[in-house]
Amino acid sequence: MKGTMKVAVMNGIGKMGYTEREIPTPKDNEVLVKLEYVGICGSDLHYYETGRIGDYIVKPPFVLGHEPGGTVVEVGKDVKHLKVGDRVALEPGKTCGHCEFCRRGEYNLCPDVVFFATPPVDGVFLEYVAHEADLCFKLPDNVDTMAGALIEPLAVGFHAANQGGAHAGQTALVFGSGCIGLVSMMALKAVGLSKVYVVDVMQKRLDKALELGATGVINAKEEDVLEVVKKLTDGHGMDLVIETAGLELTTRQAIYAAKKGANIVLVGYSQSGEMTLPMSLALDKELTFKTVFRYRHIYPMAIDTVASGKVNLKGIITNVFDFDDIQNAMDSSVHDKANIVKSIVKF
Repeated sequence: MKGTMKVAVMNGIGKMGYTEREIPTPKDNEVLVKLEYVGICGSDLHYYETGRIGDYIVKPPFVLGHEPGGTVVEVGKDVKHLKVGDRVALEPGKTCGHCEFCRRGEYNLCPDVVFFATPPVDGVFLEYVAHEADLCFKLPDNVDTMAGALIEPLAVGFHAANQGGAHAGQTALVFGSGCIGLVSMMALKAVGLSKVYVVDVMQKRLDKALELGATGVINAKEEDVLEVVKKLTDGHGMDLVIETAGLELTTRQAIYAAKKGANIVLVGYSQSGEMTLPMSLALDKELTFKTVFRYRHIYPMAIDTVASGKVNLKGIITNVFDFDDIQNAMDSSVHDKANIVKSIVKF
C-alpha cells in the first residue's frame, strides 16, 4: 500500500503534534495493520509528563502508544496464518529469539527487545504499522479491536497472577485500581480466586473495581487498610498481594498485609526507584517477592478469557478520544485521574 499516513508525535514535555510519514511496507514475515484503537498507558503518560522513565529518555519528536488493535490490510509473502481483513491484537515487543532468555522461554527479559514506545523505538499513535505476523494475534468474532487494544495491559495482569502462583481458594489484595490494578484483579478472578479486594484512594476507581468484579474495596483515605485486612482475614493476612501503585507506602502495607509464607508481586514502578521497607518483618513472615516485567506467553490465553466472558475488558474504559484530539486525550488523562480510569484513542 502506497501513500502517507498521519502520525501523532510528542514534540516535548506536554506537547503533542502531528506529522505525515510514508505508510510502511511489510516485510515477508510481517503484516500491515490499519490501527483502529490504541490504549493510553501509564508509561505513555509518564513519558509525556517527565520525558523519561529511568534510563529511557525521550528525544522528540517521539511516537507514543503501545496498546494496539486493528485490521490486517496487507500480508507479507511468508505469512500463512493471517489474511487481509483479519482483526488482530498486536504484542508490541520483538525479541531476538537467540539469547539465553529467549531460548528458555523468558523472552520478555530479552536484552535486545524492540518494544513500541520505548525510546528510541517509536510507538503506534499512527494510522498504519508493519509488524511481525507472529506477534499479531487474530481476534475471535465476538472480540472487537477496541478490546483487542487492551489485551496488552491484560497480559500484564495475567503475568502478575502467574508470578504470584495465584490459584483457587486464595484471598488476594490488589493495591491500586488504575488500569493495571483492575486487570490484575480481573486476572485473579479469571484464574479462580473468589475473594479479591482492591485498595485505592480514588473512589471512582474503586467503584469501577466493584463494577468489574472485586469482592470488596478499601478506600485508604477513609479506612485503615491494615485494620480492614485483619478483619477480612481473621488476623491471618492475605494469601497473595499484588502491588500496582508503585508507592513506598503501599509496598510497606503489602508486607504488613501479607499472611506468613505469602507471595507479594511488585508490578508498579516507583517514582524514585528506591524504597525503605520493613525487611525484618518480611523475613519473619518468610515472604516471597516476585516482580513483573511486561509478560510472556499470555496473549492467546488472555484473548480467550475475553472471548469466553470471563473478563469484561472493555469495562475498564472510561474515556474514548478521537485520534485528531490527541493533545486533549493526553492532557485529560494526566490531569483528571480522579475520573479517568482508562483512556483509549479511536482512529
